[in-house]
Amino acid sequence: MVFSSLVFLFAYLPITLLIYYLVPRHGRNIFLFIINLVFYGWGEPTLVLLMVFNIFFNYVGGWLVDKYRKDAKKKKLFLILTCILDIGILAVFKYTGMITDSLNMLPFLNIPSLKISLPIGISFYTFQTMSYVIDVYRDDAPVSRNFINFGTYVALFPQLIAGPIVRYKDVAYQLSHRRETLEQFTSGVKLFMVGLGKKVLIANQMGNLTTSVFATTDENGVLGTWVGIIAYTFQIYFDFSGYSDMACGLGNMLGFEFLKNFNYPYISKSITEFWRRWHISLSTWFREYVYIPLGGNKRGTKRQIINLLVVWGLTGLWHGASWNFLLWGLYFGLLLILEKFVIKKVLDKLPSVIQHIYTLFIVAIGWGIFYFTDIKQLGAFFADLFNFGNGIIGSQALTLLLSYLPIMIVAAIASTPLAARLYSRFKKTKFIWIAEVLFCVAIFAISTASLVNQSYNPFLYFRF
Repeated sequence: MVFSSLVFLFAYLPITLLIYYLVPRHGRNIFLFIINLVFYGWGEPTLVLLMVFNIFFNYVGGWLVDKYRKDAKKKKLFLILTCILDIGILAVFKYTGMITDSLNMLPFLNIPSLKISLPIGISFYTFQTMSYVIDVYRDDAPVSRNFINFGTYVALFPQLIAGPIVRYKDVAYQLSHRRETLEQFTSGVKLFMVGLGKKVLIANQMGNLTTSVFATTDENGVLGTWVGIIAYTFQIYFDFSGYSDMACGLGNMLGFEFLKNFNYPYISKSITEFWRRWHISLSTWFREYVYIPLGGNKRGTKRQIINLLVVWGLTGLWHGASWNFLLWGLYFGLLLILEKFVIKKVLDKLPSVIQHIYTLFIVAIGWGIFYFTDIKQLGAFFADLFNFGNGIIGSQALTLLLSYLPIMIVAAIASTPLAARLYSRFKKTKFIWIAEVLFCVAIFAISTASLVNQSYNPFLYFRF
């Protein structure tokens, strides 16, 4: 993490909020911009300059696109140049190692392997700044004429490191006209606590189980291997949705409203529905800025299939500079194509429980592709999933399963909207606020105690 969890919770966050509300309203964005850079620079003091450069040239790019709005050629030129610079910087820092290693697989090449430190959150803030310039070009967003406001938008610490991807047009008005309220702040605290609990109390426990199971893959047996991938399925959801909840909660505390990034994806009845519920900001970004510009579904079936494969190949590579991520993206792209053009009518006629099992099975297999960056380990994982020659379940895997079964049941229930529905039935009752306070205090206390005893355990999406 940029800060350790405890330093963030007990020092950085309270001090930031205190000063933020003491600063006069007209100076709050200046303070946020500075404190955002401190937050990012704490862990990456040199790479913060890269982010400042990104803010500067996208701010200038948006300004030039707006200035030459009536000159189609110049407007398009400045858009292209800005996007090339954005993509170029992302490619250099994120994919240089992958490209050189892949080229060295050819027998006649021996290129020095280049390993460049990956700036935390570069994929997220690059997509944000690109969307800004594109939206200005399309006249879908106002041009920012205040560098501090634009810098605050890009570097806003709640969602800087791992999203959600916030488009400028969704917060442009809030940057200069937001009015913080006690109700919004309280709502933010509650949402932050929910996210903290998801991460610390569920995701981290599932991460421990995943690591322990996959440390001895050939001894797990079929069921043991499935336990490992189910644990990872829970881990990645509660890790990322927990961070998104915390980011949205922190945004509320500062007067911002960010769009929802997850909507109970594991209750989906198809892969198509799953991707409408999972990482909504990323799916929206690729739809708006890649799929539709490529022609979407308006140029015939063959072109639509190609567009989907391009989008999902890029979605996979966005997640990491490794071939397994490309395979993961294409895996889901092919399944979405299959659902859309081949099995949709059949799938819709199946009982809901079968649709649900089908989706969870496909998604869990996908997370296996996502987890194993080594292709040989990935192949061994797939073999172990269905190889009864290794037995049903190994003794160590069985012990782990029994130890973690209660938290897995909690994770399964928390993956559904059951708790939210129960809460909605009682949230207007007279003394519900007492239960809310007790809940937040309990989550905070238990999470803090857990963090004291846990080793370094960053959010999974920090590496993207």
